[in-house]
Amino acid sequence: MDPYGIIQEFYLKSDPLYECLISHSEKVVQKALSCAKRLDVDHSFIREAALLHDIGIYLTCAPKIGCYGNLPYIFHGYLGMGILQQKGLYRHSQVCLRHVGVGLSIEDIHALNLPLPKIDMQPESLEEMIICYADKFFSKSDNHVEKSLDQIQWELSRYNQKSVEKFMNWHHCFGDDI
Repeated sequence: MDPYGIIQEFYLKSDPLYECLISHSEKVVQKALSCAKRLDVDHSFIREAALLHDIGIYLTCAPKIGCYGNLPYIFHGYLGMGILQQKGLYRHSQVCLRHVGVGLSIEDIHALNLPLPKIDMQPESLEEMIICYADKFFSKSDNHVEKSLDQIQWELSRYNQKSVEKFMNWHHCFGDDI
């Protein structure tokens, strides 16, 4: 399976959004594989899924990074799931769906009044958790700088303390600086 080839079905290599997506995704791949190096997980899947986790961003409205779609950015995971399911990549599609924030429960969607389908969007497999964890360290609007733990915790705390606790539990399990 060629993740770059799949991405190029939806993004022009000459478009700055392509470079934004690839740059961000490659940083997530590096971080995720660093976290996974001592774990019994599917490293090939982590590489592929981390490259594809944000494939749905072009369908959303996020002008700061070059996305001019019709839906709010928070939909990018759900939309990416649909794209990859149509390609028969069900396992990869679940990473798209479940990587937003630290994953979204139905209760989170209700409590935060998010305009998303009322379905569970929380990482289930260790590979999904690792990719979700690694993704928190890089922003697409400034993906040249890795965020600090303090910055990530502050960003997650704007939603709820449960998200911070979940992230820190992941950090204690597979943070690459441990």
